[in-house]
Amino acid sequence: MFTGIITAIGSITKIESKGDLRAVIACPYDPDTIVIGASIACSGVCLTVVERGGEAGDAWFAVDVSAETASCTAKDQWTEGRKLNLEQALKVGDELGGHIVTGHVDTVGEVVMVKAEGGSTQLAIRARAEFAPFIAAKGSITIEGVSLTVNDIRDRTDGACDFAVNIIPHTAEVTTLGDLATGDSVNLEIDVLARYLKRMQSLAG
Repeated sequence: MFTGIITAIGSITKIESKGDLRAVIACPYDPDTIVIGASIACSGVCLTVVERGGEAGDAWFAVDVSAETASCTAKDQWTEGRKLNLEQALKVGDELGGHIVTGHVDTVGEVVMVKAEGGSTQLAIRARAEFAPFIAAKGSITIEGVSLTVNDIRDRTDGACDFAVNIIPHTAEVTTLGDLATGDSVNLEIDVLARYLKRMQSLAG
């Protein structure tokens, strides 16, 4: 379980094919805090640490990425040099600063607008029709592992929706969201509460 509050930006330094993909990710963590078998969210994808090493401030860890995971995540995410938003799993007693995030990507969205708004940046993301009912103004959404609030939503005639979020300068600086451009693919996780409410509504007929 995660909160969507990013604690570091990592970079994929090596990709190997071992049936599944094995990604080696450089990060500024202390390797003593990275436990083999622990979960780390990598741009919103919950993955299991299978190796680790390095030293404090210059560490690395390795994860295995299944074909299913690769097919359900953003285009070109699992390539050498790719930057990733990292968050280690929530511990009992940690501050819940964002919202409950599972690290399971529901769909891949597309950035359809990037616009300066005062000192911040406004992003508009397009979500597929089957996920539009789960997204609401003032609700929570996870983009590339980052917990954000939906500012506005526009439903399209094809059933898809475009929703807007605001990226403050601090968020742009400490995550990869400040580097996004129109046409980029992003990992989306809908709010877990919306998921259960939709299921209850469907069962109620």
